[in-house]
Parts: sequence; structure tokens; C-alpha cells
Amino acid sequence: MTMEVTTLGTLLALVVTIGLILRQVAPAYAMMAGAFVGGICGGAALNGTLHIMLTGAEGMVGVVLRVLAAGVLAGVLIESGAAKKIAESILNGLGEKKALLAVAGATMILTGVGVYVAVAVLTIAPVALAIGKRTNMSKLAVLLAISGGGKAGNIISPNPNSIAVSDAFDVPLTTVMFAGVLPAVVGVGIAYMMARKLRHVGEAVENKDMTTEEDSEDMSLMKALSAPATAIFLLLLQPTAGIVIDPLFALPAGGVVGTLVMGKGSYLNQYIQSGLGKMAGVAILLLGTGTLAGVISNSAIIGHILNGIDTFHIPAYVLAPLSGIIMSGATGSTAAGTAVAGSVFAPTMMELGLHGLAGAAMVNAGATVLDHMPHGTYFHITRSSVHMGMKERFKLLPYETVIGLVLAVVSTLIFGVLGVLFL
Repeated sequence: MTMEVTTLGTLLALVVTIGLILRQVAPAYAMMAGAFVGGICGGAALNGTLHIMLTGAEGMVGVVLRVLAAGVLAGVLIESGAAKKIAESILNGLGEKKALLAVAGATMILTGVGVYVAVAVLTIAPVALAIGKRTNMSKLAVLLAISGGGKAGNIISPNPNSIAVSDAFDVPLTTVMFAGVLPAVVGVGIAYMMARKLRHVGEAVENKDMTTEEDSEDMSLMKALSAPATAIFLLLLQPTAGIVIDPLFALPAGGVVGTLVMGKGSYLNQYIQSGLGKMAGVAILLLGTGTLAGVISNSAIIGHILNGIDTFHIPAYVLAPLSGIIMSGATGSTAAGTAVAGSVFAPTMMELGLHGLAGAAMVNAGATVLDHMPHGTYFHITRSSVHMGMKERFKLLPYETVIGLVLAVVSTLIFGVLGVLFL
């Protein structure tokens, strides 16, 4: 029988995890160490802690397999040039007059079609900097538009975070993606308005920040979209026709079909290897996340949370976005935050009467609120993408938090407040 970890042990697990991540220990190892310390200090003893950690990691296997499968689609989009073509088409379509909206929208769509958010940021940044230089905009404005678009795109994408919550709440991946559309649109609008306020604040984009790149290969937008379109079509068969095609098969199938449509079949193995390399780190992170989730899910803190909900008459749906916010803040990662929040709290939420789709949507949105904290990789990837100094990067944190809160609030209004009536 699994022993219960004390509340103090659970809190200690989170403190140790955050502390080690801040010390630049690899997040997967930081979470494993935090889980170990929390279990031992929380009264589970050595064997009990080992069992809790292994059981938690085993619970992530399904998510890990789907994330690795998503690497095929991501590899095809990035290495074939399709991702860049999609981004350039959006940026060119909106033009320089709506440059910041174009940057935010392009990042959202690129992330939304299945490009991992960090890769989407790095793909958009060179083009966004070029536009920023021509229109005399600051790096703060450019990066806020990129980051806001990435956050919005993350809740409508077949990326690790959406895969994690769809698995935890046992709902189709496409329904989770579509549930994020309205919050994402509102979030991008807020990001655009705030970025406009900052367009002349801080360091300007300079020539030294520009990256010289070759023109992308002549590829039609339809061909570039063939891979994500195929994957989304296959995933839509479940809610529309009752034909269940798991993301484990649909996402790589989209990548394969897209490669053939683009006439790049001979490069397929190269694309797959690249995609695997990009997703391997996320898969390892999720296994480490599972060990921490095991400690939290076997913790006395769950009972305290439920008692608090009853005592203060807090609506049960508040637990969904709040768990996403707290866990993404603790791990500095959307993927890890949704994975922990989903695996730990999904059973409790559904026992309280919360619909699975509502829980998944609100956890997913909540995990965007604090995923940009400096102990996570997103903070540093976005900073380096536009060659921004550390002090300047810190200035964006409040604005990014506001964008995440907007996503969470809109999602909670739709699936929490109104969801009580309609789901």
C-alpha cells in the first residue's frame, strides 16, 4: 500500500525542485530530487518513496509516447521549411502597418499547427526583428508580441501541454485544442495592444541584431500546410465521425503525408531524426515530472485543498486554472505544469463534478500564466532569440503574466462559470 506523504514533505518537494532549477540543474533531475527529498521527509520512507516515484513516472508513459510521436510532425514542419513558409505568409499578408499583430498572430498559428513553442519563437524572431528594424520598434515590443503569440498558440496546439491534459482528463486532443481558440484570440489581441504601448520603449532593434538568412525555398502555402492539416483532419474524426485515431498515430501520419505532398519523401528519415531530437528533452522532462506528480498525488495536501473548497465555498472549477498556474510556476514550464496538474488533480476535479473538457481547457490555459519565469527555459530562449539583455528581459515578466491571466480568465469564464450551465 502506498504511504501518504505529509503536506510539509510535499511543500519541501516543490521548494527543492524550484531551488535546484534556479541553480541550473536539469529540470528533470531537479524534479526527481525534489520528489525524493519530499517523499523521505514526508514520511514515505525509502521504499515507499521509490514506489511513489516509479508509479508517478509510469503514469506519464502514454503522454511521453504521444510527445515523441509529435516529433515527426514537428521535424517535418521545421526541417522542410514549411514552418518558415507559414510564418512568412502570415507576416507578409498583414504587412508592416499591422506588424506587431502579424508577429503575434504568426507565432500563435505556427505554435498552433504543431511547432513546439520554443522552436516557433526561434523561427519567428529573425523575421520579426527585420520588421521591427524597418518600422523602428523596440525589442520589448517585438518580444512581447512573439511571447504572447506563443502562449496563445500553446493552448490550441497538438503540443506536449495539450497532449498531457487530454490524456489526464481522457478527452479528445482536438476538443482541447478548439476549446482554447476563443481565449487564444483574446490573448493575442491583448498582447498586440500592450506591445503597441511598448513599441518605442527600451532598446531599439539594431543592425547587429539582424540575422542574414537565405530566402526560403519556393513552396506554396498549401503544401506547407499539408502536414498539420492532415494531422488535424485525422484527429477530428473522433469528435465528428466517432472514429478514434489517437495522436500517437495521427501526428506522425500528418508528418509523413506532408513530406510526400511537398515532394521531400527522400528526406523523411532526416526529418524524423531531427524531430525526435527536439522532443527527446521534453519526453525526459515529463518522466521527471511524473516522479514529482507521484509525490503530490499521494500527499495529504489534496485533502486540505478539498477541505478548503468546502469550508470557503469556493467553486470546484477554480481548482483547474489555479493548479495549472501553481504547477507551471513551480516548474517554469507549460508542459511540466500541465502534466503535473492534470495527473494529480484531474481525478479530484471530475469527482467534484467538473466536466473533463472544462478541466483540461482551464488547466491548459492556467499553465501559461507563469511558464515564463526565469527558472524555466522559455525565459532564456525568448531572451536570446532577440539578443536582449537580462535586465531588459525582466521588464517583460509582468506583461507576459497579464497575457497568461487573460487566457486563464477567459477560459474560466467559458468553461467554469458558463460551463456549469452548458457542459
